[in-house]
Amino acid sequence: MSVLIYIDQAEGQIKKSSFEAASYGAKLAEQTGTTAEALVLGNVSDDLSALGKYGIKKVHHVADAQLDHLDAQLFIKVIAEAAAASQADIIVLSANVNGKAIAPGLSARLKSGLVAGAVALPDTSNGFVVKKGVFSGKAFANIRINSPIKIISLTPNAFTPVLGEGVAEVAPFTATIEAPKVKVTATNKVKGQIPLSEAELVISGGRGLKGPENWGMIEELAQLLGAATACSRAVADAHWRPHHEHVGQTGGSIAPNLYFAVGISGAIQHLAGVNRSKTIVVINKDPEAPFFKAADYGIVGDAFEVMPKIIEAVKKLKGK
Repeated sequence: MSVLIYIDQAEGQIKKSSFEAASYGAKLAEQTGTTAEALVLGNVSDDLSALGKYGIKKVHHVADAQLDHLDAQLFIKVIAEAAAASQADIIVLSANVNGKAIAPGLSARLKSGLVAGAVALPDTSNGFVVKKGVFSGKAFANIRINSPIKIISLTPNAFTPVLGEGVAEVAPFTATIEAPKVKVTATNKVKGQIPLSEAELVISGGRGLKGPENWGMIEELAQLLGAATACSRAVADAHWRPHHEHVGQTGGSIAPNLYFAVGISGAIQHLAGVNRSKTIVVINKDPEAPFFKAADYGIVGDAFEVMPKIIEAVKKLKGK
């Protein structure tokens, strides 16, 4: 028996959330007295043996160009085949965009129980119980899985990777790969920006900035900190900022280490997309703004007075 961790990659590089899943899966293998093995699909440029630092003992690599882009149906079949070959009774993957596309179908194919969006290691003292967030992160539920094969998708940024000194064995895995039903003809990417889904730091603005002409201070602070930029739905709907920057219940869901919100009231729909952030800083001139209840740090003040002072302080700290 083993714990099999699906390692997600994009353009040959392993995603940050997959390192979290790898460490989580390794700890789970240690907890259940089994071994942690990983599965990587497609061509990668990263050193796969380095996954041993996260507790992975063996990496199964299917280096096939047909797997460079996500095709959920194809990926599900290959993962199921790898799980059978490695006799995995627990499968772990990240609850990112790709993981959300794969996990339900994989669960149906393997007739296995699935907990999507886990936030902690399972409690195995009496069965197999997994804790997950519900109601947009406002509460938690403990879900018991009784099936022989169990699948867990881990909420990004919910588990801090633990690094060691191990080196993983990397072995090619031969899978039955059918012709993909989805063909990628073109990929349109926003260049020169940090992808929101992978960003550790995010600087976000709302209607309190009054117009797109005032977005310079958001971009300046983001550039100084090496952060991504985001916005509220109202800002995207008003076409002040592109829609790919919209975070919230109807936009992107992110989990950075720092979410810095400027001029955003913090309605529940917005909080649903950012409440998994480790640290939330809020600047708003309304002391009754809902966001302050969720914030770790809050500044009651006019963004046009506060932001220049913060930018000046950061520049001084960086010697600029």
